Amino acid sequence: MINEGYKALLKGKSIIRELSEYATERGKEIGYENVFDYSLGNPSVPCAPEFTDELVKLLKEEDPVYVHGYSPSLGITSVRERVAESLNKRFNMNYKTEHIFMTSGAAGALAHALRCVTKPGDEVLTFAPFFPEYYQYVNQTGANLKIVSASTKDFQINFDAFEEKLSENVAAVLINTPNNPSGAVYSTETIKTLADILYKKQKEYGHDIFIISDEPYREILFDGVDAPYVSAYYDNSLSCYSFSKSLSLPGERIGYIAVNPKCRDAEILSVMFGQISRGIGHNCPASSIQLAVSKVLDKTSDLSVYETNMNIIYDELVKLNFEVVKPGGTFYIFPKALEDDANAFCMKAKKYDLILVPSDNFGCPGYFRMAYCIDTEKVLRSLPVLEKFVKEEYGVTP
Repeated sequence: MINEGYKALLKGKSIIRELSEYATERGKEIGYENVFDYSLGNPSVPCAPEFTDELVKLLKEEDPVYVHGYSPSLGITSVRERVAESLNKRFNMNYKTEHIFMTSGAAGALAHALRCVTKPGDEVLTFAPFFPEYYQYVNQTGANLKIVSASTKDFQINFDAFEEKLSENVAAVLINTPNNPSGAVYSTETIKTLADILYKKQKEYGHDIFIISDEPYREILFDGVDAPYVSAYYDNSLSCYSFSKSLSLPGERIGYIAVNPKCRDAEILSVMFGQISRGIGHNCPASSIQLAVSKVLDKTSDLSVYETNMNIIYDELVKLNFEVVKPGGTFYIFPKALEDDANAFCMKAKKYDLILVPSDNFGCPGYFRMAYCIDTEKVLRSLPVLEKFVKEEYGVTP
């Protein structure tokens, strides 16, 4: 008999994927260049050329048995060592090779981190708005995801709501900064306040509470933003990273967990991740990709287009009297819809071939997400369409 639990999940297909698939099909009818698809967070800039150069060099010059062989369960040792050195240099940390575990992207990192520091029945708190897949990442471990309501003024943490939700059943707090979908970047003050609360609650409850920091957008930051490295402020922290956005390598599925050297059992957590891999089959990321990435750890793709696009869209939304918090990073913006029902708002937008994602699944009803990882030329062409949409449907003019 098939698993009825997974069968039931078929009824809850990702709205983001549904809209992206719709945009693709609509593009076949009218030309995809005429569909203003802001649905999917798929990097739109080429991968860093340095990565390509290193990968080609590996494939041409290195022993193919080595390049294409199984990676050790914890990742290639030289790669882990280089990751630790890079983080130490950039963020004044003290990682060693033993604190780094290579994964299949940030999703793989979260899969291991959540299983390592929770047990069935535990609670994991996260903050709205949040990436909807967190439900699957957490609940399929046997732990339970609990949502802290949003602070829509600035999309920093709503600490009053957080402390109401924080109980002795909480084993971990899952944060995402820079944030998908809001584009907000948690400030140093926010991270310090979060750390202070958790230190007090650990002492009160008599057990560890981990911060699991989901950081795939860490390098997409806009001018002047305060962007602290979370693990520098809290000992029991696990940094979950992906090169998908920084190097524009989403299809290569490569990332890592960095275990804070100060956390409890820091010296054995990576070994535990290796054991978790045996159970979930999420082990041994591609050796060739690990090796190539390790040579370009401090490089990025040209990410400047995202800030360019953000400023264009933000200025247009303000001109049209949308309530919107200016993003500090990522390639997302999260305005308030022009009616309470964000789903209805986005359905109306579809009639104009504007593909916007309603916010209900992000835990923050009444908003919508725009993923502006598209060509700037297309962003500019979408502005008159957006103006036409809000004028005809809501009577709004610039």
